[in-house]
Amino acid sequence: MPTVVFIHGTGVREPGFSALAGRVAAGLGALREGLRVVPYYWGGPYGATLAAGGASLPPETGASRGLGESPAGPDTDDEAAAWAVLYADPDAELALAAAGAASATERPPGSVPAGQKMQALLAELAVRGDEFAADLGPGLARAASDLASHPSLGPAAATLNPDELAVVAARRLVARLIADALDADDPLIPGGDLRDAVVDRVAQALGAPPRGAERGLGARLLGIVGRGASRVVVRRRRALTEAAHPAAGDILRYLSRGEVVRTDLREVVRGLEPPVTLIGHSLGGIIALDTLVTDPLLQVQLLVTVGSQCPFLYELGALPSLVHPEPLPSHVPHWLNLYDRRDLLSYLGAGIFPGRVTDIAVDSRQPFPASHSAYWTNPVVYRHIMDRLP
Repeated sequence: MPTVVFIHGTGVREPGFSALAGRVAAGLGALREGLRVVPYYWGGPYGATLAAGGASLPPETGASRGLGESPAGPDTDDEAAAWAVLYADPDAELALAAAGAASATERPPGSVPAGQKMQALLAELAVRGDEFAADLGPGLARAASDLASHPSLGPAAATLNPDELAVVAARRLVARLIADALDADDPLIPGGDLRDAVVDRVAQALGAPPRGAERGLGARLLGIVGRGASRVVVRRRRALTEAAHPAAGDILRYLSRGEVVRTDLREVVRGLEPPVTLIGHSLGGIIALDTLVTDPLLQVQLLVTVGSQCPFLYELGALPSLVHPEPLPSHVPHWLNLYDRRDLLSYLGAGIFPGRVTDIAVDSRQPFPASHSAYWTNPVVYRHIMDRLP
């Protein structure tokens, strides 16, 4: 009787494992009668736990000062959340200001549009070069030139007074520089005090009064963007960690102490009659491959990985059982690797192990991270497995 051993991925615990294993057994059984499915549950006995009850988690933080505010102002968690929005989209605050342009008052005849004044100041700032914000690295001159021609600058200028516009523009420029540094994985990111000092320096160059004067609508805009978001995350850190730690912790624990899992799986497989197929999802696929590489299990005639990081870890030099460029041992059976291009935790094996791996794409029509768990409700997955099952 053909046997399939199903090995689950990270973060799976009961009662979820039984439901998942039942779904896999039903999906396979619907396509072949007499197939034996053996669920291998490693998450309970060998998965990660917070052994000290979460004693390593820092205490919740309280409020201090906000962006351009006194110590009695908004929570710094709100401030951090607002800056997080700007790092993700440096134009976010400028767009919020521009959105109110329809209600702006009509400009007096003969007056110079505020947008033109700001364009001139930005051009002057660009001429001064990157040294004016050297604390944050290169890019200020280019960012200033880009902002001068930004389509939202004019509408924002029609909504904000000149001082407010200067502060919003300064924050946009600084957010652009830090966002670029984050994109480049720069190991040196400025702290909030240095960031705020550069914002104030740039804002004054663009016509704002020194820091400490009323910032008005600019600060309120950032407050609207970020209010309460980061504070909720920080104050729910324990709950979030306890919810997330099985997944991340399972990976770290396996990579450091995975032999006990592999030993247990070997014993399970050795007690089965051939032909045996190992099906591993995510970390389960890594466990399956490592077990097969380190110890020939002749009962196993097919390895199936689904949403697998095995090829990626091997290429990184982080796969426990095999170091690049060592070849895949000949005793490892043929390997079917199913991936979803929207699953950012799935990788390709055919280019890493030529002639030994068959990569097949499936499409759950789900975004990440849902795509990483949607394989088992996709009938196509089961059909691909059945096409190669011994």
